[in-house]
Amino acid sequence: MEWMAIIGNSIQFIEEHITENISVEDIAKEAGVSSFYFQKGFSMLCGFSVSEYIRNRRLALAGNDLLITDEKIIDIALKYGYESPDSFAKAFSRFHGLSPSSVRKDEVLLKTFAPLKIKITCEGGYIMDYKIVKKDAFTVIANAKTFSYEKAKEEVPQFWQEHFQTGMGQYICGELGINMDLEMGQESFEYLIADFYDSQKEVSENLVIKTIPSFDWAIFPCKGAMPDALQEVNTKIYTEWLPALKDYEFAAGYCIEYYDNPAKYEKGTQDENYYCEIWIPVKKKQ
Repeated sequence: MEWMAIIGNSIQFIEEHITENISVEDIAKEAGVSSFYFQKGFSMLCGFSVSEYIRNRRLALAGNDLLITDEKIIDIALKYGYESPDSFAKAFSRFHGLSPSSVRKDEVLLKTFAPLKIKITCEGGYIMDYKIVKKDAFTVIANAKTFSYEKAKEEVPQFWQEHFQTGMGQYICGELGINMDLEMGQESFEYLIADFYDSQKEVSENLVIKTIPSFDWAIFPCKGAMPDALQEVNTKIYTEWLPALKDYEFAAGYCIEYYDNPAKYEKGTQDENYYCEIWIPVKKKQ
């Protein structure tokens, strides 16, 4: 099944079960793909994390219920997955900019958040460079931290900043950024700021050593100033390459970014010729 169809079916599934206790894993299972890649693909194609989309849809519907029904606020809160009026009120206020109780006291403006609709347009015809390379297992040394998918977009860049601000750059210069979700079905993943392991190099006790298994890797070159160049290729992978992918499928819960040495470039990572790569493990479809 192509990715546009997968996302379309998942949105329909979410709408049909919006008041139920559904997880990202439930939605990915219904769509027939791993949670790991479903969440990345959904975010790239739709501009929201899965959890953010569900939360916004529920809060929009809750606002509508407050306007047109006589249901108690606590019942509406429970209906949309909030265990207490306080937690519902906080989330409702962040989304709508006003409290649930004020909706029934005054004439107010509520925010709407309509279901996503997938449109097929005549785009593409692009040229996207990539190669598939067999790599033996390799070992990395890394500064590791676990993140939730929902907050990763903001927290992973902060992790990189903290890595260098706290002096960890003297041990790990950051050749690789590795996203690992070995179960390919969790709400969180492990992220590594890593270098290829060198047994002769000094090791801090706060670092971990990991072995990445042998895979066939789809490797996508990125050229240009960071982070725009990397983000552009990442988006194309999920919006253009994946929907057209016929012979291969994802092999495991890894996604690796390789960064060339910034010292080789006049403007470092902001140089128009700066080079990096995205690696995704793949296997032939059965």
